[in-house]
Amino acid sequence: MTKSPNMNRRAMLRGAAVATVATPALIGKGIAQGQVTWRVQSHWPKASSSFDDSLGVLATMLEERTEGAFKLELFGDGEFAKGPDIYNLVRKGVVPMGTISPSYILDNAQAAGFLYGIPGTLRENWEPQQAAKNLGIEDMVNEELIPDGVRLMSEKSYPTEMVCSKKIESAADFNGLKIRSSGTMLDYLAAAGAAPQYIPGAELYQSLSSGVVDGAHWGAAIGAQSMSLWEVCKYHYKPALGFTIDAFIMNEQQLQDLPDDLRLAIMDLMEIRFFQRSAEYMHKEAIALSDGVNNQGVEVVQLPDDVLELFAKASADILETEKAKGEIAARAHEAYTGLMKDLGYV
Repeated sequence: MTKSPNMNRRAMLRGAAVATVATPALIGKGIAQGQVTWRVQSHWPKASSSFDDSLGVLATMLEERTEGAFKLELFGDGEFAKGPDIYNLVRKGVVPMGTISPSYILDNAQAAGFLYGIPGTLRENWEPQQAAKNLGIEDMVNEELIPDGVRLMSEKSYPTEMVCSKKIESAADFNGLKIRSSGTMLDYLAAAGAAPQYIPGAELYQSLSSGVVDGAHWGAAIGAQSMSLWEVCKYHYKPALGFTIDAFIMNEQQLQDLPDDLRLAIMDLMEIRFFQRSAEYMHKEAIALSDGVNNQGVEVVQLPDDVLELFAKASADILETEKAKGEIAARAHEAYTGLMKDLGYV
């Protein structure tokens, strides 16, 4: 379970005094031995708000709680590897840690699609948090990742909303639109008639400004604002296409090689930050969207009913496709759809 985010050396020593034989004592060996520095390859460009607000804050808090013994050296998207290539970079131990979208590892873990979030299903941001942490979907992903040498920990949950340079008033307007997307969202958008394609974050603004794509989703309002997408895409679409999760990944062997106190410090902090950051994100979403409307000429537009009808059918199809991936996927489907039934969504 999580510990206080204000863990310091004295707290570790107090913990050691009362620890049982079955529990590793926090005696501060990692702190006493000196500095550990991990390089972290992020899928977020440095322009993305999450590079600082998620990864930067984690690095600062980790250094503080370990009295400088554990530091993170941060790299933006593409400095060692881009998006989907980050998993293998961490798996091979080239860097000990990275950030990814679970949509990048659909071929590595049967339950990854459910952790990423099935488009058009869950409706409030606490729901993917419940599915990931309390209903076990994060653990199901790790059933396959840990034997492969990687451990995943969810970073935050947040809404996914589309921005576009064109106004969509009917399914006919949506048909053929070139939309930057990833994961199961590609199938979701294609089912409604769009022409989605994956583009790395570092290339997204140029692709939009040059007309390679007509629209994109990069989070929701915060992502659009921090990545300057509203400069070329003035239409911001509601409702959310879905709710999704970003994740930290760590090389499992390098994680286990850490002294007990440093390993607990980073894992405990990630657990705490998941819930803190998810709540903070929704607050900042409201601020960002208000600023976009009032100061940047953004127009909030509701997706037409005929597009939403196509999306609803696509959601059901994606759920069944993900379920069919295997036994772990079937368990994830049961947990995910069980939550939807409890909420009255199906």
